[in-house]
Amino acid sequence: QLQLVESGGGLVQPGGSLRLSCAASGFTLDYYAIGWFRQAPGKEREGVACISDSDGTTYYADSMEGRFTVSRDAAKNTVYLQMDSLKPADTAVYYCAAEHQKYIGAYNALQSAAFHSWGQGTQVTVSS
Repeated sequence: QLQLVESGGGLVQPGGSLRLSCAASGFTLDYYAIGWFRQAPGKEREGVACISDSDGTTYYADSMEGRFTVSRDAAKNTVYLQMDSLKPADTAVYYCAAEHQKYIGAYNALQSAAFHSWGQGTQVTVSS
């Protein structure tokens, strides 16, 4: 059974950093694209970043590019989201999601509807 587990969330001051992890079990991340999404209270879920399988192509939402970095460790079957220069507006529940690479491209890499396997989410709070 395909399972994703996020970790690494918490409380951080503005300007600080966090690294989120998305550990996969029941399948190998090979051949899968992994997306990161977030949802703040009262707002729709939005795409943050995505990394493809073999060539590691990455996609970022405009507001995150330059501050967030997505990467994968094949040996650990884990994808990471490094978040730097965090702002209060980054406060949200962060989710990772997986979809077979053949269904993901530049046109839908940041669309939550394109992904069908989701983790439970991890809370990130940016506050002084």
